[in-house]
Amino acid sequence: MRISTKGRYALRMLVDLAEHRDAGFVALKDVAERQNISKKYLEQIIPMFNKRNILRTERGAQGGYMLARAPREYTVAEILELTEGSLSPVACADADPVVCERCADCPTLPIWQGLTRVIREYLEGITLQDILDRQSGVGNDYVI
Repeated sequence: MRISTKGRYALRMLVDLAEHRDAGFVALKDVAERQNISKKYLEQIIPMFNKRNILRTERGAQGGYMLARAPREYTVAEILELTEGSLSPVACADADPVVCERCADCPTLPIWQGLTRVIREYLEGITLQDILDRQSGVGNDYVI
């Protein structure tokens, strides 16, 4: 499984907003500058989060974006599923029930289902707060 630039940038943007949550609404241009990401690219990511109550938005001169919830309430899995669509490394392990015509006879399906489960459990176990804590030297390494 390969996480796209969109997924990686979205996670960096939300970590940045979590890190600056005490500043209130944060201008997207400030996030873009700090993260060295194109503001236009971030503008393409924002609508995905606005639809799912991930961000709060304020228009105007003092406007910008902020997290709608506490950083401990956002998992990396949630963020990547919104941007990537799926955490599964193969399409057949993505559906429940599996819709592949070969699933009853496929010897590799349990491997892909197990890998999908491990990926999901790992990413669900990491929150934005965990990332902030680790960045500040308070948290532990992410271990599988």
